[in-house]
Amino acid sequence: MFPRRIPIQLLPLLAACLLAGGARAQAPPPQPASAAAPATAARLPPDATTRHTLDLPDRTLRFTATAGSVTLATAQGTPQAAIAYIAYQLEGADPQTRPVTFAINGGPGAASTWLHLGLLGPWRMKMDAQAAAPSAPAVAEPNALTWLDFTDLVFIDPVGTGYSRFLAGGEDVRKRLWSIRGDIDSLAETIRRWLDQNRRLASPKFLVGESYSGFRGPRLVRALSSAQGVGISGLVLVSPVLDFGGRSTAFDPVAWATYLPTMAAAMRAKQGPVTRESLADVEAYAASDYLVDLVRGERDPAAIERRVARVAALTGLDPELVRRRHSHVTSYEFLRERNRDTERVGSSYDATVTMPNPFPLSVESTYPEPTTDALAAPFTSAMLDIYARRLNWQPDGQYELANGTANRQWDWGAGRVRPEAVSALRTALALDPRLHVLVAHGLFDLTAPYFATKMLLDQIPLSTGADRIQFVVYPGGHMFYSRDDSRAAFRGAAAPLYAPR
Repeated sequence: MFPRRIPIQLLPLLAACLLAGGARAQAPPPQPASAAAPATAARLPPDATTRHTLDLPDRTLRFTATAGSVTLATAQGTPQAAIAYIAYQLEGADPQTRPVTFAINGGPGAASTWLHLGLLGPWRMKMDAQAAAPSAPAVAEPNALTWLDFTDLVFIDPVGTGYSRFLAGGEDVRKRLWSIRGDIDSLAETIRRWLDQNRRLASPKFLVGESYSGFRGPRLVRALSSAQGVGISGLVLVSPVLDFGGRSTAFDPVAWATYLPTMAAAMRAKQGPVTRESLADVEAYAASDYLVDLVRGERDPAAIERRVARVAALTGLDPELVRRRHSHVTSYEFLRERNRDTERVGSSYDATVTMPNPFPLSVESTYPEPTTDALAAPFTSAMLDIYARRLNWQPDGQYELANGTANRQWDWGAGRVRPEAVSALRTALALDPRLHVLVAHGLFDLTAPYFATKMLLDQIPLSTGADRIQFVVYPGGHMFYSRDDSRAAFRGAAAPLYAPR
């Protein structure tokens, strides 16, 4: 993952794309632009539709699956990119009333594989400790908790991820589509085109966005409404980062405060089950006395000592380490030092998940990511198997689970407007009194701490529609749905969102 001093809220999402990178200085070397945007690219094959029967313990689902693509072109008709998708539609349902959900993962630069095979789709990969190994069986099994019961599903891979690809060469198209605005515009057009081609414009429409797509989600709702004439009934944000506002671990007191409840949760998990309710004391301290003492800065020795004592007690870290850092312990320091006595290291995606430290004597955080690095190979192989054996769709070229080039070359924009999605969320809620939002986080996620999102959502006034936002936190990490109980609880929270209103 990216170790250098970059904005604290940017770090996790940048890291999320480099699934095969280590925790420090593991990014692959820059590639020439031609690798990202070749002069010519193989076209994707024609769409393929197959029929399936999913036998589950208490029911049987019959559905069609379509693997295909939407071609994006200029106003003059010149192809620019092919956006791959997989759509699952329940047989026998009325398309006028049957909901359809578009699911997109994060990065930027990640394919929709994690939501597809980890949470929503008809087939699922195991994600527990025994399954988290590159050599684990790449076998997707029937998913008893699939959302296909109450919504059709369309998984979209943004350009450069999965099998989606550029069809035009040159820097211009790459720079446009690998940018905040161009990315949103391309996804909005893809969704509208799919709805049009499949005669689903009258269906209730929903979005599920994870990680960076939690940032995409509110902006996508606005783009669909204003530019594509498509209204969204419900928005589900999974482990989102809503504001990339230039925060850094060195200078922003609020950022330090948002990480403390997650660190305390990971420490308390060593003693037994942890719930958000059991962290009420930590949240109260992080939002009050801790924040006040952080704002006092480095010129108040008494404030520093108060911070050091409380942070050491809540995190279980060596008080001397916390004192040397003036309580400013980074997530990677926490993940390494809390496990140093066992020579293990933790995952920033789930701080309770550990692996043997390959470099236990190192003072640096140099190690693979214990969750995503371990799961990348079996998830990729399983996805390729589904394409070939179940969907009968086999494009040429490499399947990109995580595109590091897209991640590194992403255009975050410049100027005074910071990249955030809270404004878009507030506007969407104010404009549409029918829109409902579900936001979910994992307790042990240090890539996108739940408390950061809570603090932002708390700033949305009731008059704007805050009462239509449901905020839930489950045991688990960035992909809290890797845990069976959390996945079941999340499905239970999401299903009412799809009820007719």
